[in-house]
Amino acid sequence: MEKEDAPLCFLTEKLEFPPVSRANSEGLLAVGGDLSPERLILAYKNGIFPWFNEDSLILWWCPDPRMVLFPSRVRISKSMRKVIKSNIFEIRINTAFEEVIDFCASIPRAGQEGTWITDQMKNAYLKLYQLGMAKSYEVWQDDKLVGGLYGVDLGHVFCGESMFSLVDNASKFALIKLVEELEQKGYVLIDCQLYTPHLELMGAEEIPREAFLKYLKGQD
Repeated sequence: MEKEDAPLCFLTEKLEFPPVSRANSEGLLAVGGDLSPERLILAYKNGIFPWFNEDSLILWWCPDPRMVLFPSRVRISKSMRKVIKSNIFEIRINTAFEEVIDFCASIPRAGQEGTWITDQMKNAYLKLYQLGMAKSYEVWQDDKLVGGLYGVDLGHVFCGESMFSLVDNASKFALIKLVEELEQKGYVLIDCQLYTPHLELMGAEEIPREAFLKYLKGQD
């Protein structure tokens, strides 16, 4: 017999989340609350992230399994290695954070109507950026921003949020350069949240939520 999902938790002004074990079968844990820096930081430190549409209440997720990328397991194709050696791209960090979010929000996605990166979300992550908790990795070509990604930096785990590409391979280049830096600094993993074929091709894999939370808490 399948286990029934627990009733959804509705958050109040109190700065807390329910145990992640209460998430339903799709990973939805709680509804409501706010996107204050304090709540966002608490969420990410506990493996929880917001994801909702513009006309929706704030939805908080902690899926099982979890898509992650261990830096040492990144896959770089032969063609991508040629791109890297060609020096057609330049990587910059935190020089165009707001522009990266704007592009991530505006680039059309296959099978997706609209965007989950609402103005409310943009403002929330800009505040995290100003606090030094969020970072952007930007790909520049001929002094023009052509790709990049942004996420939340927890110091040993990088929580990737979104990426974009205006030219071929730009987002892959951003991810590879992010991986290189995180591996040098001894980061445990990159949290990719949910499965996509693109991430799997780059070496990301699904692991049990319990295992992910142990990495997050430094118990690996």
